[in-house]
Amino acid sequence: MASRNQNRPPRSPSIKKEGTDDVPFDKRRRIGAGRTTGATSTGTGRPRQAFAVVNNRQDVSAASDMASTEGSDCGTIEFTKEEVEALLNEKPKTKKFDLKAKIEQMTEHNKRFKLCIKWFQQVDVNHVLEKQKVQSALESTEKKLSDTEMEMKNRESELNGTILDLRQENAHLREKVAKEESEKLDAIENHRIEKEARVAAEKLQASLSEQLEKAHQDIAAANQRAVSLDDMYKRLQEYNQSLQHYNAKLQSDLETANEVNKRVEKEKLTIVENLSTLRGHNNSLQEQLALSRASQDEATKQKDSLVNEVRCLRGELQQVRDDRDRQVAQVQTLTAEIVKYQESTGKSLMELNSLTTKSKSLEETCSSQREQIRIMEIQLAAANEKLKMADLSSMETRAEFEEKQRVAQELQERLAEAEHQLIEGEKLRKKLHNTILELKGNIRVFCRVRPLLPDDGVGADTSIISYPTSLESQGRGIDLIQNGQKFPFTFDKVFNHEASQQDVFLEISQLVQSALDGYKVCIFAYGQTGSGKTYTMMGKPEAQEHKGLIPRSLEQIFQTSQSLLVQGWKFKMQASMLEIYNETIRDLLSTSRAGGSDLTRTENGVPGKQYAIKHDANGNTHVSDLTIVDVCSISEISSLLRQAAQSRSVGKTQMNEYSSRSHFVFTLRIFGVNEATEQQVQGVLNLIDLAGSERLSRSGATGDRLKETQAINKSLSSLSDVIFALAKKEDHIPYRNSKLTYLLQPCLGRDSKTLMFVNISPDSPSVGESLCSLRFAARVNACEIGVPSRQLTLKAADSRLSYG
Repeated sequence: MASRNQNRPPRSPSIKKEGTDDVPFDKRRRIGAGRTTGATSTGTGRPRQAFAVVNNRQDVSAASDMASTEGSDCGTIEFTKEEVEALLNEKPKTKKFDLKAKIEQMTEHNKRFKLCIKWFQQVDVNHVLEKQKVQSALESTEKKLSDTEMEMKNRESELNGTILDLRQENAHLREKVAKEESEKLDAIENHRIEKEARVAAEKLQASLSEQLEKAHQDIAAANQRAVSLDDMYKRLQEYNQSLQHYNAKLQSDLETANEVNKRVEKEKLTIVENLSTLRGHNNSLQEQLALSRASQDEATKQKDSLVNEVRCLRGELQQVRDDRDRQVAQVQTLTAEIVKYQESTGKSLMELNSLTTKSKSLEETCSSQREQIRIMEIQLAAANEKLKMADLSSMETRAEFEEKQRVAQELQERLAEAEHQLIEGEKLRKKLHNTILELKGNIRVFCRVRPLLPDDGVGADTSIISYPTSLESQGRGIDLIQNGQKFPFTFDKVFNHEASQQDVFLEISQLVQSALDGYKVCIFAYGQTGSGKTYTMMGKPEAQEHKGLIPRSLEQIFQTSQSLLVQGWKFKMQASMLEIYNETIRDLLSTSRAGGSDLTRTENGVPGKQYAIKHDANGNTHVSDLTIVDVCSISEISSLLRQAAQSRSVGKTQMNEYSSRSHFVFTLRIFGVNEATEQQVQGVLNLIDLAGSERLSRSGATGDRLKETQAINKSLSSLSDVIFALAKKEDHIPYRNSKLTYLLQPCLGRDSKTLMFVNISPDSPSVGESLCSLRFAARVNACEIGVPSRQLTLKAADSRLSYG
């Protein structure tokens, strides 16, 4: 609200001035060709440029690319005070005798100096041009003021001459009165002789007295006029000063808005690039994490196999040791037996030889077993080393995994922060965009493309719609291709075929909120038959994700009104629904319609009941005898919407099985009272689903459908005539050419926040109608209908329903 009050023009001298807050100004200026053009048009009193032109200006290049862009236009480079000081204080950073490096560095330094000097020259030229324009405007204002002063002085001299003449006449009359008094004395002395002269003198004295009184009154009136002229002169001086302040404030506001917009677009681009980089890095880290997990699992399996192998080797080693001990014990036993036998029995040499052979064989077996034990010990040591290496590798893998997990967590946090900054930047852009549109007073236009359907037929695979990928047009541009030729369009918002009902509603939720704040709000859908207008406005109320703008808007209004109860606000709401069928108004909430009869149509040659449209002095629209229902909850509204949907006129054509054959108008009148502040607000929300335009060659309409098509096309043609007249700012606007335009007169005139949805079909046979719809929407977007005003009062408001 503060920005709206700050940009109002100054009031006339007879009205008390209102204080405005100063808007901070960004000292960092960006010089560009688009900026120079915008400043020129503002200084010469031309209307402000459209927001699309502001967004299409080129971004300022970075200071690091100065050397590579020496031949480009200087207007695309910016220099701050710190950068200029750094450039002046920059010292060579090469070796003492490296002349080639010094020369290259000096050449680079000279290039940057040239760019800085060109930038300074361009800034100086722009400052001189702005100074000349401001000086010329000031001189023209001073000239007008001097002419006014000269005119006032001339009038004052004329009045002074008149006063002098009146004073002379007064003196002359006084002399005549004195003379008449002397004549009266003479007449008294000669009464008997001059009786008739005495009567004539008395009559003459009475007439002279009346003239004297009139002269006194004229003198007093002249004095009052002189005092009023002095007051008017003072008020004109004050008005001149307020005009100068307002002009300066408008220029500063425009520059601030341009700078903030450019900075937001640049930050958005940076955030998008960082977001894509972070996502790529995150994907690579996820792949490395998966590889690390796989390697860890493999190392764990290898460790388990090595542990099992070591366990088996240890068992075999223990068995070999037991065998060796047993065989050593046998050798010792045999040796003792040999000695015993040699001492006791003295066995023969053959037995000794055999025992010796057995002993040698046992020793060989023992030595072979010792070799096997040594080999197994070596294998055991190697297995232990492998086990240690596997443990170390597992620990390193786990540490690396934890480090990567920490990095991934940090990247996710940075990604969330970047997405939050992106969302905040988008919110700020929308807020600035809405503020600029409110200041310009333009009709906002959103474009929505429905998805391809199986019934679209031949040619549906051919793409006729594309979306620009540039930063300036992303989300706001749409290109239509016809016969190989591309037609670009730019609107306030463009929704592709993947946009959901919730995405669309989020863009208009703040506009719907304005109705509770006391504004008149109008949202209507325009497009050809079968382009998705009714789905956008009504949707499928029984499914939450498919609800249209009308049920979602009403849910938001009731929820917000309940939350405002704690602030002392109480709201009363009234709803009405009608349709315009064949240039006839039909009440969709009439009880007679619910019973099966239709009072608004002419049946069997008997004319039915007619509803008259009337506009009052406050800009409100009333329809006589229209059913108005007080609503207190969303369930009551839903019931009324179902009743209206059943009563609305629909028909089948070759283009659409369920084609709307009338213009549907839903109106919600909101009346709010704050008992604490004694404030009252009166807002109006109009939600309109227009019937679709269609060509008889494609729809194949005959009979009643033919009459309906002709009536629909005629009313839409009248709407087009009104838009063209508004765009050309003609004195006469043909609102009365149709019931639709006459009903929408307050929405297309003043004091209303108006938004149009243009719905597009993506199939090839509809490219002609789609192009006409987009061209009409572009003209609508260029119309300036004035800045809306809030209906806030301290008196009791009229309880009648208005279409605002």
